[in-house]
Amino acid sequence: MKEPKKDRGTVAGPVAGTVAILGRPNVGKSTLLNRIVGEKLAIVTPKPQTTRNRIVGVWNGEGGQIVFVDTPGVHGARKGLNRYMVGEAMAAIADVDAALLVVDGSDGKPGAGDAERMILAGLAEAKKPVVLAINKVDKVKDKTAVLPMLAAWEKGGRFAAMVPISATRGTNVDELVREICRMLPEGEPLYGPDMLTDRTERFLAAELVREQLFLKLKQELPYATAVVIESWQERSDRGDVVIDASILVERDSQRGIVVGKAGAMIRDVGTAARKEIGELLDRPVHLRLEVKVVPDWTTSPNELARLGYGP
Repeated sequence: MKEPKKDRGTVAGPVAGTVAILGRPNVGKSTLLNRIVGEKLAIVTPKPQTTRNRIVGVWNGEGGQIVFVDTPGVHGARKGLNRYMVGEAMAAIADVDAALLVVDGSDGKPGAGDAERMILAGLAEAKKPVVLAINKVDKVKDKTAVLPMLAAWEKGGRFAAMVPISATRGTNVDELVREICRMLPEGEPLYGPDMLTDRTERFLAAELVREQLFLKLKQELPYATAVVIESWQERSDRGDVVIDASILVERDSQRGIVVGKAGAMIRDVGTAARKEIGELLDRPVHLRLEVKVVPDWTTSPNELARLGYGP
């Protein structure tokens, strides 16, 4: 269970509640979660559909405590893995007090698309309040274009507030958090002040390996990969940890690409992931990676369930 590296202060406000971060892929949900909690909990890459599981991040501040639930992007899903991801996102609505809908303000699209309409319909049915975050406004060259964007969204849904933000730069993120606090009920903190996430270090380490696969592999191959932590040995006498992990792919040809010529690709992935995991754990890490072929794991219900992507 991950704890913050620095003093995060104490809860001084009256509200406490859970908030789902929702939106289509690649709008900056995970970047926003990391920005708000001040730690890297969710992996971030330029590729859509990087997030596969719900990830909890806890914010403690003067307004109270907010338990954020980062969710996979809502998209047209065909494969079993993709259906699981969309199901994770939509199912989160029933379990939270409120929602944060994140949209991309730099794409020039006025108002809701299919994914946003699906999310808003689910929120309306569940009678959950929602704040709209129009993200990536730092990439909008003509700032006057933000006003028509806000007007279009105001017509498309009933929002408790609408806040233009930049998750990357932190612009208006504090204001966004204040607006979210206004939606939440009064109450005692749900977690202690040192709690940052409910995910284990093993889960976070596997995600950091998967992040490097998304960053270094091209085209569709990263979507056919999964990471399993096989063993985890903490050596107190040396102050380090030894991790063995398997990278799963669906075909022999994919295995060859992940390994790379003379093992170059898997070495690059391992070197970068080891650095990230070392920063996460704040200690030296020895990471050993092996690539295994598990045919059609992205469509097999049994394999998806075994890997934690199914019931």
